[in-house]
Amino acid sequence: MAIHRKAEAVWNGTLREGNGTLSTDSGTLNNTPFTFVSRFEEGSTTNPEELLAAAHAGCFTMALGAGLGRKGFTVHHIKSTATLELAQKDGAWSITKISLVTRGKVDGIDVEAFKQAAEDTKKNCIVSRALAAVEMEVDADLE
Repeated sequence: MAIHRKAEAVWNGTLREGNGTLSTDSGTLNNTPFTFVSRFEEGSTTNPEELLAAAHAGCFTMALGAGLGRKGFTVHHIKSTATLELAQKDGAWSITKISLVTRGKVDGIDVEAFKQAAEDTKKNCIVSRALAAVEMEVDADLE
């Protein structure tokens, strides 16, 4: 069985002056605007890399909580931030690094075990596996 997720992008105009929209089947994104400025400079609309960082933070956090729960720990909450680095590499824009910072309130676990669980999750969550070619780091600690 396969699960399919679908998103649509529309772009209008030239690269620098144009604009686009992103939509998802779920409706979470519905003609959500993005532009060159929001992607390569500082703008107020979203961009593909920001959405990828959000996907990674969500996947990682959910997977970490699930893994800790399977090991018998009580997870009160986990909060993670994914920072995606977009830089020139060999003359082309590339995703060069993703830094994950995660903090959790988890009963029954010590900080070293939490850090190890975060490292394992960094390697094994679905989005991490899809982004395996990108350098990743994780900073994990308990609250």
